[in-house]
Amino acid sequence: MISFAISLLALVVGYLLYGKFVEHVFAPDDRPTPAVANADGVDYMVLPGWKVFMIQFLNIAGTGPIFGAIMGAWYGPVAYLWIVLGCIFAGAVHDYFSGMLSVRHHGANLPELVGCYLGQNAKRVMLVFSVFLLMMVGVVFVYSPALILKDFGWSTMGWVSVIFVYYMLATLLPIDKIIGKFYPIFAFALLFMAVALMVCLFIKMPAIPELWSGAEAMNRNTPASLLGATSFAAKNPLFPCLFLTIACGAISGFHATQSPLMARCLDSEFKGRRIFYGSMVTEGIVALIWATVSMYFFYYGGWREVVGPDVANAFLAQADGGKTLVQFFNAPNVVEKVCTGWLGVFGGVLAVFGVVAAPITSGDTAFRSARLIIADALGVSQKSVAKRFSIAVPMFVAAIALLAWQIGNPDGFNTIWQWFGWSNQTLSVFTLWAITVYLVQEKKSFVLTLVPAVFMTVVCGTFLLVSPMALGLGATIGYTGSVVILVAACVCFFAWYGKTMRA
Repeated sequence: MISFAISLLALVVGYLLYGKFVEHVFAPDDRPTPAVANADGVDYMVLPGWKVFMIQFLNIAGTGPIFGAIMGAWYGPVAYLWIVLGCIFAGAVHDYFSGMLSVRHHGANLPELVGCYLGQNAKRVMLVFSVFLLMMVGVVFVYSPALILKDFGWSTMGWVSVIFVYYMLATLLPIDKIIGKFYPIFAFALLFMAVALMVCLFIKMPAIPELWSGAEAMNRNTPASLLGATSFAAKNPLFPCLFLTIACGAISGFHATQSPLMARCLDSEFKGRRIFYGSMVTEGIVALIWATVSMYFFYYGGWREVVGPDVANAFLAQADGGKTLVQFFNAPNVVEKVCTGWLGVFGGVLAVFGVVAAPITSGDTAFRSARLIIADALGVSQKSVAKRFSIAVPMFVAAIALLAWQIGNPDGFNTIWQWFGWSNQTLSVFTLWAITVYLVQEKKSFVLTLVPAVFMTVVCGTFLLVSPMALGLGATIGYTGSVVILVAACVCFFAWYGKTMRA
């Protein structure tokens, strides 16, 4: 618990100190924001600061900091380092600047911002890339809630239909009608669940791995053969897979597509640090809590306490046939078992929210962002309901086709999810490079985003080299390629920087 407590404190201090420094570099002022200057009663409107924060938090969070942290916990306490350092120095910086640049560019969406600083070719790539990513988010987060809801009656496809109808309404209606009213409630529930589990951790003070623990300590209570950790790590090496697995909670390119939604509802630039940097740090805290709970659950045998003797014995019976904890307890199972086991009936309600409501709220804002990005690219005003329909209908037809492919393919969900993880972090690469160019042009401290931009470029490039789903070149060639990517990124940037400074 020492590593957890230090990491928790580090995130809070990071917000107070480094967040203030990042705000100083950007230098917010009292100019009119898009919510005031471009108010249209649909997407551009002033909302209370607390409500903007709660919506932004839920938009960027959903189940990301829960599921990603649960899966990332298989790598052990090193996940703490990535959550803390990634969140403070990469993710929160990424979210703050992408949100504030949107404010400065009249509520511009991500492709527009990338086009401003990386050129029109990059803008075109980003337009296709971001819309495709947002469609994948919507599809990924419609089927899994439907699978769970079918246990409460009706068929899976029936629930899929209901969720898609809701998506359509949330995408088309003014932002204050559904999102503005219900998202703060959902966000509060997600935060309450995390805080309740944190209190349980401090009351129980379970023996969990520390940053300085060795592999022997991590496996002391649960043998590696039972964990399935060896095979998991062999298929998903720590570098780069940890940095793709834990995205929300550390850094996520998806956030840059969501920040413009709230950039259009902010009435003062001075609220930006609390909204954008603060919500990312809050998400990091949620991820930290779930990573800690999961390490106790898996490595120190906490699953026995949480699930009870009957379920534990059922698992052990299957383990005789070679089934491991990785296969028996997936991320939604962990959420359900932990919340119910530690928080009782109320925890069970929160668990259903965590694996049902949260992904649905990520999906609807993804489709809303996609509508706005397409509308901006085509120059179509969104004041008219008919014009909103003209973009939303083809978009949902394409999403339904993608969902049909996923359902018809035995490994469709896993395929979409893994490529979603890579696409998500690649989106952050484009965003970080665009922000870096902005900082250079404004003669500000560009190192703030240069370091995370180079690092994430190497992470995403390495995944393409080593992943069996991509080139699958093996460790030796793959990691040699990582060094080449690192050198190439630095050489290209400093060549451009030198040319820019001479101009």
